[in-house]
Amino acid sequence: MTWLITGGSGFIGSNLAQALERDGEIFRIIDRRPSPFFPDQAVEMDILDQERLTQSMTGDTIIHLAAEHRDDIRPLSRYDEVNVEGTRNICRAASLRGIDRIVFTSSVAVYGFAAPDTGEEGKIAPFNAYGRTKFEAEEVLRAWQAEAPERRSLVIIRPTVVFGPGNRGNVFNLLSQIARGRFVMVGAGENRKSMAYVENVVAFIRHMAKSGPGVHLCNYVDKPDPSMNELVAHVRSTVLDKPGVGLRLPTWLGMGLGHLADGVTRITRKRLPLSAIRVKKFISSTAFASAAHQVVGFTAPVTLEEGIARTLDAEFLNPDPTRPVFVTE
Repeated sequence: MTWLITGGSGFIGSNLAQALERDGEIFRIIDRRPSPFFPDQAVEMDILDQERLTQSMTGDTIIHLAAEHRDDIRPLSRYDEVNVEGTRNICRAASLRGIDRIVFTSSVAVYGFAAPDTGEEGKIAPFNAYGRTKFEAEEVLRAWQAEAPERRSLVIIRPTVVFGPGNRGNVFNLLSQIARGRFVMVGAGENRKSMAYVENVVAFIRHMAKSGPGVHLCNYVDKPDPSMNELVAHVRSTVLDKPGVGLRLPTWLGMGLGHLADGVTRITRKRLPLSAIRVKKFISSTAFASAAHQVVGFTAPVTLEEGIARTLDAEFLNPDPTRPVFVTE
C-alpha cells in the first residue's frame, strides 16, 4: 500500500507519517504548509488548485485530512471552499488518477450538541460551519464512491477531540490552564467528554484503510469518557500535586462572562480565549458511542489513561522545547 496524505503536515498527519516511516511504508504529503518532519516527501500546495492537485496525486490510498477547522476562520466561506470544494477536487483527481481508496477524517461535530452516547446513526445537526461542511464533504465522497461501488472503498472516520503531545488545541488549552493554576470550573462538572489519543487515531486510520469496496462509517472515541471533575482533579493532582478541582463558578456566571467577552471581541476585533460558545462547549457533555472497538481485529495500542499521562509528561513535567507544535481547535 502506498499513501497520499492531504493535510499531512498537521498534527494527525505528522503522527501518521511518522508511524508509516517507522514501518517502512511509502507515503507522500500534500499540504499548504511545509512538513516539520518530512520535507522531502511533502508537496506544498493548496487542494483548491485542481491542476496541481491532480498532477501531484500518487499512490493507491488517499488519507484526506486537509480542512479548515479553527473556530475563528473568516470569511465563513473558507469552510465551504476548503472542506467541500477541496474535497470535490480530491475526488476528481482520484478519479483521473485511478485511485479507488479514500479514508476521510470527518468529525463528531456533524452531530452538533448531541445527546450522550450518540452513535454513527445519530442525527446530523451541526451548530457551526465546520460541522456542516464536514458532513457536506462526506456527501461529496459518497457520490464519488457510488460512481464505481464495486471497486471503490470509502472510509469515513468521525473522531471526537484528538489530543496528544505537540497538539495546541482545546484539550491542551484546558490542560495548560489547569497546570498554570488559572483554571476555574464552570458548572457542576458532571458533564462527560469523549477524547481520542492521537496514536490510537493513527492506528485506526491504518486499520480501516484495509477495508474493501463500499462505504465504511465509524466514530472514533477512546473509552471511558471522563467527567470534567475527574479530568480536572487528575490533572491537578499529577501536575500541581493539589486535590480536587479548585475554584468553581455557577453556570449562569460562566455564560455571562462568555457573552461579555464576545462583546469585547466585537468592539475591539481582538480574539479572546473566552467566548460564550467555548463556555457552552465546556459545560456540555460530548460523550459519543463508537463502533471502533468492535471492529474485528482492531485494538487501540494505548489506553486513554496512558495517553493522558504521556501528554501531561511531554507538555508539563518533562517538556521538550524543540518539539514541533500544531495549533488546532
